[in-house]
Amino acid sequence: MVQQPQPQPERPGWWRDAAIYQVYPRSFADGNGDGTGDLTGIRTRLPYLADLGIEAIWFNPWYPSPLADGGYDVADYRDVDPAFGTLADAEKLITEALDLGIRTIVDIVPNHVSDAHPWFQAALAAGPGSPERERFHFRPGRGPGGDLPPNDWVSEFGGVPWTRTTDPDGTPGDWYLHLFATQQPDLNWDHPEVRAEYEDVLRFWFDRGAAGVRIDSAALLAKDPALPDFTPGTDPHPFVDREELHTIYRSWRRIADSYADPRVLIGEVWLPDAERFVRYLRPDELHTAFNFDFLTRPWEAEALRASIDTTLALHAPVGAPATWVLCNHDVTRTVTRYGRSDTRFGFAAKAFGTPTDRALGLRRARAAALLSLALPGSVYLYQGEELGLPEVEDLPLDRLQDPMHFRSGGTNPGRDGCRVPLPWSGTAQPYGFTSDGVEPWLPQPDDWAALTVEAQSADPGSMLRLYRTALHLRRTEPELREGEFGWLGSAPGVLDFRRGDGFRCLTNLSDAPVPLPAGAETLLASGELTDGQLPPDTSVWLRPAG
Repeated sequence: MVQQPQPQPERPGWWRDAAIYQVYPRSFADGNGDGTGDLTGIRTRLPYLADLGIEAIWFNPWYPSPLADGGYDVADYRDVDPAFGTLADAEKLITEALDLGIRTIVDIVPNHVSDAHPWFQAALAAGPGSPERERFHFRPGRGPGGDLPPNDWVSEFGGVPWTRTTDPDGTPGDWYLHLFATQQPDLNWDHPEVRAEYEDVLRFWFDRGAAGVRIDSAALLAKDPALPDFTPGTDPHPFVDREELHTIYRSWRRIADSYADPRVLIGEVWLPDAERFVRYLRPDELHTAFNFDFLTRPWEAEALRASIDTTLALHAPVGAPATWVLCNHDVTRTVTRYGRSDTRFGFAAKAFGTPTDRALGLRRARAAALLSLALPGSVYLYQGEELGLPEVEDLPLDRLQDPMHFRSGGTNPGRDGCRVPLPWSGTAQPYGFTSDGVEPWLPQPDDWAALTVEAQSADPGSMLRLYRTALHLRRTEPELREGEFGWLGSAPGVLDFRRGDGFRCLTNLSDAPVPLPAGAETLLASGELTDGQLPPDTSVWLRPAG
């Protein structure tokens, strides 16, 4: 048993209102000068994160992986990919972060493994009908000679989610299911060895001090054993949000609760039905889950208010906290998305050549930051959002790596544009991300000099300074921790709410200035306030008069 780091004095239920920072290890900081981010680089930047004011870090996968899908094709859950460092580096990172008051959340990908995983390699070698293949979904094909896929499902990345194997004698064999890329075979969660393996993986990282896990594609693990064709409107769905999932997560919750310092389970649950979504948050299942509804809404007051109301109302009966997120490693960066004519998020909006007004997007992103940080619950901040980084939409085609791009036939640029390495200092590539003269794994734009951490730290009006101030106020203002939420009367196009009696947030999403409340003290504003007016696309935090 690995000796656990000594936890900091515990704040019970810290995850209920924490600010959690998402690190994409490949693109955060490079410590060994090879152009790829790594754990050593992250460790050197921990003081930056502590100064920012976050309370936990969620790390995208750092496991050994062929990187067919950015590390979400995992070959070994109990080690670290050599590109990122070693298991010892991960243990040091968890300990050093905790010494600074920052907890660690690791990513678990239970729906599938890499095709390089020992289990899948054994399944291929063992052949049809073998026990090794029962851990996955192997099926004979349909049609003459079994040349057609076993069913009509569509991959989450587009196209057919089935790949045919070749038998040892060289003839075409069975097909295997992969809801994502070909290199990501889906696991059979009806198999007891699969369930036992992931329970052991949880313990492995919890024993090393991880404060929790983020569960990738949490609503997709269970499949109808018959793997039938999909008929729209079918209930239950053959592979989304099936009842069997709740038994799995109740088992995981018992493991998480067995620690003296209980661990936290955080689900990635993309479901359009909000009532189905919160079923995962019952007291004996997941602690919390990402609120993608808020992220996908347009920059419109009525739409955002409806999302806030629905989210808070549905979370209340199960006693789970809401979560708020504007961006992550899968979606268009906020500055770019909010600068478009259609400000909703959708993967179709990533099409090449979609125009954006960066200045408008930046104003709205600053306002959205204060809006989301003032809401009750926890908030997730994707690396680079605190710098106001835009989506990089002109990456050379020969540098793109995301399978979404290739599976779209090249029509979709994929997700690499939000994964470009961070700019830390200097006036040209690599902006302090890696050693001078070394090219990052994805190229950075030539116009990012003003967006570096170094430049923004010296600029009182920068996005970084806004986030630092807001996050520290969020930790020190009691009302932002515990204050009851309530809407206040407001002009059309304005979101106006209180937290307790001592804090008020206004966000103007209309096209005209609106008067500020008389006598209120301004704590923080996302833009300049003039003549007692709140300009369009601006948020302000106030301490009410009296």
